[in-house]
Parts: sequence; structure tokens; C-alpha cells
Amino acid sequence: MNLFNIIDEIEKFDPELNDRLNPRRAAIKNITSFGSKVAMAAVPFAMGTMLKRAYGATAAPTVVEVLNYALTLEYLESSFYNQGAASAGLIPAAGASYINTVKDDENQHVAFLKTAITASGGTPVTSPKFDFTAGGGTGNGPFKGLFSNYTLFLKVALAFEDTGVRAYKGQAPNLLGNKDILTAALSIHAVEARHASAIRQLLGVSPWITSTATLGNDTGVSQVNGNYDGEQNVTQGPVNVTTLPSISGSTTSVAIATAAFDEPLSMDQVLALLVGTFIYT
Repeated sequence: MNLFNIIDEIEKFDPELNDRLNPRRAAIKNITSFGSKVAMAAVPFAMGTMLKRAYGATAAPTVVEVLNYALTLEYLESSFYNQGAASAGLIPAAGASYINTVKDDENQHVAFLKTAITASGGTPVTSPKFDFTAGGGTGNGPFKGLFSNYTLFLKVALAFEDTGVRAYKGQAPNLLGNKDILTAALSIHAVEARHASAIRQLLGVSPWITSTATLGNDTGVSQVNGNYDGEQNVTQGPVNVTTLPSISGSTTSVAIATAAFDEPLSMDQVLALLVGTFIYT
């Protein structure tokens, strides 16, 4: 049985198979390198399981789907900052350089993602409609007046930036089969993290997310608790970080453990947080 010939034949009918299987190709390679009859006997089962996962209900999104998801989030942020920068009297001189830099970055991200999607053989999605008051299109949500209230504007900006950081991190596993796109996504992820810290500084809160044992959100804005849910996690891999020694004792506090690590959000989690409130049709 030549597994790679089988995969090559399937790819003739499904050009996205490579995205669906990677990095599972590596798993096949490892199986076939075992060289034992036992290992080879397991190959048909492993092959069936792999294809089932590749095409099953829980199949990972393709690279183009991930890029269009990222583009939707970047549309949100670029539109938000463009509208904020255009709102007369909103941004004080002390914050203008920060906000304008973030705005320019987000616009660059939109332009890059459109180009990357086209270069990958896809079609960039069009921008959805946004209601930055979180009113689902009513303009009367809990953040009404944010474009005339600088503090409120920064609070919404912070929720977007912290969510964006988690969103990019959540898609890294789905981009492992395309190193060029993964590298670009991680580059944007790092910039989004810097945006978050800059907005936190402007808002006067900790530059990193510091959670309690029961609440991930440290911004004091209860309406966005869901955007920070999971940040209270203190277990990384098999390690409970609070059991590790710290500089001041034999254990580590929840505050330090949660500040030291950031948590991903899945595509479904992010869209559930945004669609119907900030994003509407």
C-alpha cells in the first residue's frame, strides 16, 4: 500500500486536502518508518481515522477560511479605529500617536490579508456591518456614545485587541501546514499583543491580563467578561503553574500564573462573542 500515491490521487479531486491533512502527513511518515509488521498492519486503520478526521464534522478550517476569518476581525478593528480617528474631539493629543499607529497597522493588516487570500487562490470576504455600541445594529448597545467618550472608546478598543490576540493564537494549529502564512499570522499576532499593551497603558490598567481564580477579565468592564473567559487558567500542558516556586515562595499566585500565560480562543468562540452584537447583517 503506497499511502502517498493514495493521497496524491485524492488531491486531484480535492486541492485543499493538503491543508486538511497537514501535519498528519508527518504522522503517516512516522508510521511507515516503523518497519515492523505490527506497525504496517495498523496503517489501514490509521489511514481511515486520518481521513475521517480530515473530512469529518470537526475538520479544521482551510488556510483560506482562516485568512478570511482573520480578515473579518481586521475589518472590525480597522473600521473601529478609522471611525475613532475621524471623530472630532475624541482622541486627546497625548493618545493620538498611539491610536494613529494602531489604526495604520490595522489598515495594513486588512490590505495584507486581502492580498494573501487572493494569492492563495481564495476570494476575500467583504466587510460585514459593525455596531461598535454592541447593539446588534441598533446603535443603542451598552457602549453607546463611545465615539464621544475617550475612556469608553479605549475600553472597547482593549476588548477588541485582547480578543484579537487570543483569536490569532487559536488559529495557529490550523496553519501548521503553511509555514509562510503561519509566520505572517504570528507576526500580526505579536503586533496585536503590542496594541493591547499600548491601549492598556492609555487606559491605566495593567499591561498584561491578570486574572483571579474565577474571573479572567481584569478590565472592570463586565459586558466583556466572555472575551476574557479562560484567561483564569493556571494549567499549561501538564503543569499547574501555581505549584511552581516563585521568587517569593514555594508556590506561585494565581495573579502571576495567569499574567505569565495567554489563552487562545477558537473561531467559534470569537464569532459567538462578536456576531449579533458588534457584527450584524
